[in-house]
Amino acid sequence: MTQDFSGSLTPPFSPYLPDLLVDETCRAPRFSCAPTSCSGNGNTFSSSSYLSSGSLKRLLLRLDPSPTDYESDTVEIFDFPWVAETALVESTDLLFGLFRQKLDILENLCQPLSLDPGQLSNIHIEAEEIRSQCVQFLHYVKVFIYRFLDPPQKMDTIPVHPYEELEAQLPSKLIEELHGLRLYLGHLCELPNNIQAALQLQHHGKVLPASWHLLHLHFDVHWSILEILQILGDKMQGQIVYAHEYINLIGENLTNVSLIEELCEDLLCDLIYYAANRYAQVRPSEALNDQIYHCICVKEMWILLLQLLDHRSKGSSSESFWIRVNKLLKSLNQGSNSMESHRISKTVQCKDPLGLSWWLIAHLSPLYTFDRNGNREEAVQISSNWKFIEDLLKKSSDAQNGVREDELRMHLQCCLSLCDIWESNLTAGTILWEYFSKNLNSSFTIRWLGLQTLACVSKSPCSMLEVVRSCCTDKPSLDLYKSDNSYLIFLRILARLMKKDKESRGAHPWKQIKGRIYSKFHQKKMQELTEVGLQHFFILFLLLAIVADTEDVASRVIDLLQFLVPGHLSTSQRALLWRGNFAFLLIYVEKNMDISALAEKLSHSFRETAKEFLVTKGDFGQKHTLWTLLSTYVDGVQEVFETSHNLQLSEEKLLNDGFSMMLPACRESELCSVLNFLQTAVARLRNIHSRSIQGPGNNSSHAQTLLVVKEHHLAVANGLWRNFFPFLKNLRLSQTPPSQLADTAAGYTLLALAMPNSAPPELQPQPFVSMFQLFGWDDMITPQLVSRYLNHVLPNGEFMDAFSGIGYSSFQALSVRTWIRCVLQIYIDQPGGTDSEQKSSIMEQLGELTRLVFRLPEVENLLSKGQVLPLSYKQDPRSALLQFIKAAGVMYGRLQTLAEKSAMVSKCQEYLGDVLKYIKPYLTKKGPPEGLQITYRTIGCLVRYWALMLATSKAQQLLFRIIDFLLLPHALFHQDKNLPPAMLSNIRESLPQFLQGLSIISRQSQAQGAYVKQQLRTIVQQYFGRFLPSVPSAGAGGNHPMLLALSDTLESQHSVHLRRIIMQVLSENYLQFRGNAPPPRLASVLSFIFDALNKSKNIDTFDAEALLPSVLKCLILVNEPQVRKLSAEVLQCIIENCQSDQTGETATTLASVLRKFIQENSLLYDQHIFGILETISVLDQPLVISLIPTITQSLMDSEHKRGLGRNASSRAAYRRLLSLLGEQGQAALQTLD
Repeated sequence: MTQDFSGSLTPPFSPYLPDLLVDETCRAPRFSCAPTSCSGNGNTFSSSSYLSSGSLKRLLLRLDPSPTDYESDTVEIFDFPWVAETALVESTDLLFGLFRQKLDILENLCQPLSLDPGQLSNIHIEAEEIRSQCVQFLHYVKVFIYRFLDPPQKMDTIPVHPYEELEAQLPSKLIEELHGLRLYLGHLCELPNNIQAALQLQHHGKVLPASWHLLHLHFDVHWSILEILQILGDKMQGQIVYAHEYINLIGENLTNVSLIEELCEDLLCDLIYYAANRYAQVRPSEALNDQIYHCICVKEMWILLLQLLDHRSKGSSSESFWIRVNKLLKSLNQGSNSMESHRISKTVQCKDPLGLSWWLIAHLSPLYTFDRNGNREEAVQISSNWKFIEDLLKKSSDAQNGVREDELRMHLQCCLSLCDIWESNLTAGTILWEYFSKNLNSSFTIRWLGLQTLACVSKSPCSMLEVVRSCCTDKPSLDLYKSDNSYLIFLRILARLMKKDKESRGAHPWKQIKGRIYSKFHQKKMQELTEVGLQHFFILFLLLAIVADTEDVASRVIDLLQFLVPGHLSTSQRALLWRGNFAFLLIYVEKNMDISALAEKLSHSFRETAKEFLVTKGDFGQKHTLWTLLSTYVDGVQEVFETSHNLQLSEEKLLNDGFSMMLPACRESELCSVLNFLQTAVARLRNIHSRSIQGPGNNSSHAQTLLVVKEHHLAVANGLWRNFFPFLKNLRLSQTPPSQLADTAAGYTLLALAMPNSAPPELQPQPFVSMFQLFGWDDMITPQLVSRYLNHVLPNGEFMDAFSGIGYSSFQALSVRTWIRCVLQIYIDQPGGTDSEQKSSIMEQLGELTRLVFRLPEVENLLSKGQVLPLSYKQDPRSALLQFIKAAGVMYGRLQTLAEKSAMVSKCQEYLGDVLKYIKPYLTKKGPPEGLQITYRTIGCLVRYWALMLATSKAQQLLFRIIDFLLLPHALFHQDKNLPPAMLSNIRESLPQFLQGLSIISRQSQAQGAYVKQQLRTIVQQYFGRFLPSVPSAGAGGNHPMLLALSDTLESQHSVHLRRIIMQVLSENYLQFRGNAPPPRLASVLSFIFDALNKSKNIDTFDAEALLPSVLKCLILVNEPQVRKLSAEVLQCIIENCQSDQTGETATTLASVLRKFIQENSLLYDQHIFGILETISVLDQPLVISLIPTITQSLMDSEHKRGLGRNASSRAAYRRLLSLLGEQGQAALQTLD
């Protein structure tokens, strides 16, 4: 035993030492986690660490620990110079005594004191210096043993030198000193809490506490002792070194081998102790993310021990790293109750030793990827520890141990991480299967995680298969603990093991494990499975189908499902069965395997369910239950079509007559889901077929392959036409068809164009034309359906080419007719509760159709010749229709030949179709107001701008129907019936265009001109009074629709003709006196006449003949000031406008009218007549002069009839008149006297 160290610190000096140079202090390797010590080359460890500095590598390769250091004769240790080659032999006790003194000083510096920052910095410097001196001393010991200690030699009888005797005792002396130092230091886990707390120092600054230096010095000392013992053992060439003095005093055996073994075990216990303390703070969900060490130095210590122990086990009977760790963890799991319990059971206090074991193994195993220099190697064979893992798996899956789901997830997650880096071990998979096969019905949930971890049954085959694929992927999941339950993690382990085993051995491991899996499923087991159990059953076998033999697994599943009794299964279980079968179909499709065997069984079940769905009438609960199954099938077929690359794997087997039985019984929401599937299926077939026929080359092999592909595609297409199209054909006539019907019909139209032979016989010989006729041009279909359908098909240029190819010239005209119908019927059958968003969608849809129709070549040509700018019709389909009508009218007016005009009339009739049939619902229901507005506005525009076409014999029937239905309906002639306000309002708005057009037609038409003129007179007669205000007001007369009809910027013969008709009607119906009683609303009528005449450029004799008698009568019979004023204004307007006539015909007519008026009224109203004539004389004196003979004779006749002689008052009035007439008047005055 080492003698007590006491006395002087003065070392022995030689006389010549002052003359020698002392070796500069070398930088010995050490543990360090301070940021300033980082190597900066990407290495995890500091540049001065035992790994990065190469210290470990030199140790294991038996190289000089520090080849560039200690080259001089002396070395400075603990601030004193020593002879390098003899110091350790001569002063062993002294040096180790100094070492312990330094440790004491450093420990004293760790005492908690309240110091200022300056003192803390001084303590840091002093502690750093002490640690450096201690590490330097231990490093010197390693170098001394390697360089200066001679190998053991046989001792002979020749006396030896005293130094040689001391040198021979040095190995034994070192064992005793190192053992004493170990006892002096104690275990790392026994350090005070304030020292151990330095491990968790998060923010390393430039000033570190003394506790940090002391803790890391303990690490340095423990590892350096192992290095010294390893170097000593190598130097002794395998000879065991005994501590003779220790053995003699204590009586216990102590050798270099036993000491290194004990120290390694103690270090492992201490490191596990640190890991256990950290594990107590780790959440199970973060187990793989949280490391087993607070400090990088601890990680380095683990790697150093791992490398050293595995190195020693290769050349001796020493136990490897895993064996030692396994023993310690086994002892920890056994606890401290047994008599032979290990020290670790008392040292490490852990509530969950099983979880700690999993956690440790999972984090220790990746340390094998670090080489001896601390660099990570990716492709490296990692030593596995499966035997111990198998024991852990048995403990984790043992129900008696009461492992909770959250714990089991963590255990299996650790196991999965080991599967990634170790070689395969199928035994681990079978151990877990033994547990999970007994708990398939378990939900494997964690209550405190909430809804996110509840047992979730897959809602579709794809989602089920996605779960399986995630289990098969090698990509690590970031949140596996929360995303997967323990069963899914088990499946990940199983898939990983099977794939690795196949890669490593070459032979498939399936035969080794399938017997264990299959044997667990028998009739009773299958019938006991709940919905969750069935989900787990399918996921397991789907995984096996992916990683193993697909056909073998699928066949086994079919056999096992035969054990299930359909009557004992719930609806959700039956739906899950179908989803599981479809998931197998998807695997077949992905692997390009024929699905006919599986599809036939599944489609048969679907047919029976669809038949039951069809016959179930009033039981809505039962129908809902059946629809759950049917929708599962529909979704599954859709996923198969979306997954299939070529549609040549017998996919048509899934399309049977069950669909034709199911569709008629579907409600709207159910039907929409089926139509969505149908769109997908048709589009998928069309795209794949198009791609396949465009394949490379025309060689014989390609032709043969193409023939087979076409046969398969034709079979699929036949299934789609046969089982779906008859229902779609009938559904199109519904008043409220689903919007998806148009999308589906468009898909079928494209299919008919791509694969015409697949269409049913009733659509032949040109199936795509028949589809257009059924869904695009049929007037029985709702506008919303037609517009949406055409929006899909019109942009496709293939249809234009196809129609041109077969010479079908009516394609564009029929599309225009449909567009016109859609615009006119936009407000038909709109539910009252239609929201603004839906209305906006309808208008947007119709706007798109307008854009497409106006891009048709025929329409583009028409608009171009009609001088319609594109911007004028892009905003509103209703405005676009009016622009189209105007353009057609303008184009017709520019045609020259009769043949061109006749063809244009025919084309426009084709555009219109039965336009009155389109608007009849508005007229029948007297609404809605928007419908009436678009009706009258459009037809009014039509009559106005297509008047020349309507005047032809081809279009006269349409014209007569327009007049009868829109302008002169039967209700107009029944006094007990009134036109609805909305209709009357819209007639008022559009009447000017109707009147202008009818005026043109009445002059233009040769055959029916008289009839149209008569109808025009009737229209004026019926509506003039309806829109006439009771009393004239400012601006009211100007708003009368008939006045607006006469307001032509360039007065034409048509407007003159219309004015004549209006004035004639007014004269005959609104200006006739009943005796002396004036007609009603006379002032308003006169106001209208005045405005009409005032706007005219000229007034002809017809106006004078029609209006003047009535106006003159108003002047003599009506005393109402307003009437008299308006009458005088009308009279003035007529006289002044007639003066502009150069022919004199108008003056003659006026004179004739006035002459007749004087003759008829002079007897009773001679005074009024003279007053009127005075007014006229101011306006047109020659006209009155021409009437002097008539006036004179009428005066004589009236006096004669009275028999009272001369009438003095009359003659006085006459004299006043004559006095205003110049010379002719004076001459007449002389004659009168």
